[in-house]
Amino acid sequence: MKARLLPIAAMLIASFTASAQVNDVTAPLHLMKPNYPTAYGPPTVEEVAKTLNRVYTYLDGVTPARLVNAKTKAEVTDYRKINDDSVLAPGDFRLTSYEWGVTYAGMLEAANALGDKRYADYAFKRLRFLSDLAPVYQARLKADPKSFSPIRGTLEPHALDDIGAVCASAIKAKRAGAQGNLGALINICDDFISKKEFRLPDGTLARNRPQANTLWLDDLFMAVPAIAQLGKLTGDPKYYDDAVHQVQAYSQRMFNKDKGIYMHGWVQGMDVHPEFHWARANGWAVMAMVELLEVLPKDHPGYPMVLAQLRAHVKGLASYQDGTGFWHQLIDRNDTYLETSATAIYTYAIARAINRGYIDKMAYSPMVILAWNAVASKVNAKGQVEGTCVGTGMGFDPAFYYYRPVNPFAAHGYGPVLLAGAEVVNMLKGNKFEINDSSVQLHVAP
Repeated sequence: MKARLLPIAAMLIASFTASAQVNDVTAPLHLMKPNYPTAYGPPTVEEVAKTLNRVYTYLDGVTPARLVNAKTKAEVTDYRKINDDSVLAPGDFRLTSYEWGVTYAGMLEAANALGDKRYADYAFKRLRFLSDLAPVYQARLKADPKSFSPIRGTLEPHALDDIGAVCASAIKAKRAGAQGNLGALINICDDFISKKEFRLPDGTLARNRPQANTLWLDDLFMAVPAIAQLGKLTGDPKYYDDAVHQVQAYSQRMFNKDKGIYMHGWVQGMDVHPEFHWARANGWAVMAMVELLEVLPKDHPGYPMVLAQLRAHVKGLASYQDGTGFWHQLIDRNDTYLETSATAIYTYAIARAINRGYIDKMAYSPMVILAWNAVASKVNAKGQVEGTCVGTGMGFDPAFYYYRPVNPFAAHGYGPVLLAGAEVVNMLKGNKFEINDSSVQLHVAP
């Protein structure tokens, strides 16, 4: 019995001794280091750059801009010899997808923020490659509509996904000095969005899937930045008017003012509208607004509405950020998984809003820093982005969103990470942050 009691006695003595030595009187408990799951504190510009460089290096190696013969694997450099065996050189991602339109935009922003032309060259090279192919394949399809084209979706778009994001990045690249006939891609986009895409009677862009007369929140991004860039490129105010209308029309139908976030889908024929607040779709919406404000003239009558809507959305999003720095797959359902691409988009959009003076930087910059630290933790040693939800349609039941897979080859994560890192670099350069009373704070000079 004595042998068994001795260890217990020793434990009690040790516990008593420890409690006697460390308490609120003998130690500054408020200085104890918390066990944060995500790195806490402002990163340096160099640390952000290292993360972006890993992403760049990976993407540059797995997204070749070449045409090859599918049978012989030989590169096709003489476009007069293109035939039905000519395909884009295989890589990890599609150069013509809307996700890659976001990636091109991210590369352009990273080039500006880091002063590293490699990033811009990445976008210029691939956009020029596509623009060089466009007239060749347009002529082939005109001569034989059944002929094979590896960029048919871009030349003959059937949805905003096919052209909007690529178009917006092409206009940005053109304005940044990219060479080549980018006008071919831009004209296809203008014609499709302005004249061919389905709209409701009031002009709101819509789809007829999965139900007739459906609004997808995603389409704010698939259309509005391209429309806004067309306005900037041409100087024609009709584009600005259309872009503003889309933000207003979607927000009136889909924004929950009490929660400060959007539902994913709205169907005209429904008596009630189930609200599933999918994270990435909310990302597309908030990004569409900062992209529009970037070029919308301040004297445009719709400017105050767009700015107010952005502020309301940012306030709503901020209230749902998880303690890890991420946001959940369904924003307001904490039992759904933490998702990377949406977190990266919010990081970019809120940082951009801070850098442009749209929102209070003292209030929102600490959460942006936490969000970036979370995103950076998902960029692995190879430069792949982990934790990104795969492509997602629209559902009206929770299981659909709860169990969507995540995959490092989900292309949706890469452009947002580049955009987020670039804008965080700009925020770090323009402000000073400190740990003040144990928390991240914007440094304000006395």
